Amino acid sequence: MSSKEELMKRLEERIQTCKKCLLGNLRTNAVPGSGSYDAKVMFVGEAPGYWEDQKGLPFVGKAGKVLDELLSMIGLRREDVYITNIVKCRPPNNRDPREEEIRACSPYLDMQIDIIRPRVIVPLGRYSMSYILRKFGFEPEPISRVHGKVYEASTLFGRVYIMPVYHPAVALYKPQLREELKRDFLKLKELLSRA
Repeated sequence: MSSKEELMKRLEERIQTCKKCLLGNLRTNAVPGSGSYDAKVMFVGEAPGYWEDQKGLPFVGKAGKVLDELLSMIGLRREDVYITNIVKCRPPNNRDPREEEIRACSPYLDMQIDIIRPRVIVPLGRYSMSYILRKFGFEPEPISRVHGKVYEASTLFGRVYIMPVYHPAVALYKPQLREELKRDFLKLKELLSRA
């Protein structure tokens, strides 16, 4: 087992038993994340939904199918990337994650970033965009303004690019934004070719 794998397995065990916020008492399964621990690109959603809570895996519901289509469109598979959320347990009725839940759970995401050391981080949706941009010293703006924009930050493990995009669920509720998502993923493909 590689040291990355050992570190991630230990972290996943901590997430599975976490009770730092009320969501830990309401979940069926915590959803640490899935994919390659050596991924060049890391996708960060907001919080698990119903199916994610049932299966303990990120993006396995309808929004996950949209994400799979977008990944396939640019020649990637789930096994090539790492997918997680800021909040690792499902908020009741799929409501938005609350500030205190993000605060309690975000150290896990920070550790995942430190272990994986991605070259590109793709926040999916406004909550993950706000958290990730602030974490790397940028002031968040509305996602409608910054989706597809590339930010460059320095980390202890080198340069990282951040490219916020709309959450894949937007394609289900606002079909007119599906084309925006596709365009952003094509930009991501171009970014990955030089990152």
